[in-house]
Amino acid sequence: MHFKLIIAFVEDSKTDAVIEAARTAGATGATVINSARGEGIEKSKTFFGLSLETQRDVLLFLVEEHMSRQILEKIADMGQFDTSPGTGIAFQIDVEDAVGVAHQVQELVTAVEDEL
Repeated sequence: MHFKLIIAFVEDSKTDAVIEAARTAGATGATVINSARGEGIEKSKTFFGLSLETQRDVLLFLVEEHMSRQILEKIADMGQFDTSPGTGIAFQIDVEDAVGVAHQVQELVTAVEDEL
C-alpha cells in the first residue's frame, strides 16, 4: 500500500471542520500542530508591533494514494483556500515508507477497493 502525506495550513477556527471534511473523504486520522505563523504575498499587519494575523494550525494527514486527491480537494473546499486569499494552503507529498499504520491497512484496503 502506498501513502501520501497531505500537509494543510489552516486558520485555527476552521481546523475541526477541515478534519471532519477530510474524514468524510476517506482520511482515517490527523495530527494537529497548533499555533503556526506564516506570511504570503501580503505582509502581516501589525499594530504597535503586535501581529494582527490569525493563528494557523498545521494538519498532517497520512492517506492512501488513491484517495489523496479527493481528500485534498475536500480540505481546500472546507478551508476556502481558493475562494478567500490568505485562508490557508494544502499540498501533498509522496511517502516512501510508513510504520505504525498496520491497524488501518485493512480498513483502507476495503475503502480503496470500493473506490476502484
